[in-house]
Amino acid sequence: MTTAHVFIATSLDGFIARADGDIEWLLQRDDPTEDHGYASFIADKDMIVMGRGCYEKVLTFDAWPYELPVCVLSRQLADTPVPERLKGKVRFSGLAPQAVMEELARSGVRRVYLDGGLLLQSFLREGLVADMVITTVPVLLGSGRPLFGGLTSDIDLTLVSSRSFPSGLVQSTYRVRP
Repeated sequence: MTTAHVFIATSLDGFIARADGDIEWLLQRDDPTEDHGYASFIADKDMIVMGRGCYEKVLTFDAWPYELPVCVLSRQLADTPVPERLKGKVRFSGLAPQAVMEELARSGVRRVYLDGGLLLQSFLREGLVADMVITTVPVLLGSGRPLFGGLTSDIDLTLVSSRSFPSGLVQSTYRVRP
C-alpha cells in the first residue's frame, strides 16, 4: 500500500501563498543554519506527487530542486509533453487521488511526499494522507491561498510532536486518524 505524507509551511493565519502565488514571505524566513527536518523527511520517500499550481511555481525557480521522481496531477497537463529539461524527472497524470495511489502501489512506490495546497486538500478529503509536518511561520498575510479548504466532515489528527526554532518557526507533526 502506498502512503502519502505532507511537509509544508504556512503563515500563522493559515496561508501557503499570497493570492497571486507569491511565497517571498516564506523564502525570506529560510535560515540555512536551522535544520527544519526536510532532509530526514524526504529520505524515506520514493516519489513526489504535486499539483499543477505547485509545479508551475517550482518552474520559476533557478533550478529543478528535486532528486526524486515527480508526478504532477493535472487534468490540464495530462496530455501535454513534459519539458525537455525535465524528461525522466517529471511525468503528468490526469488521475484522481485514489487512482494515482493505486497506480503507484502497483509500480512499487510505497511512500510519497505530497506538495501543493489544492492537492493536499483533495487527498485529505479522500482520506489518503497518513501524516503531516506543518511548519508555521510567524507572519500574518491576511489573505491568500489557504492550506486547508472546505471539508465535508471533520478530519481528526493526533499531535505526534511539536518544536520551535530560534527563527520563530514552529513545526508540528500530526498523524491523521483513520
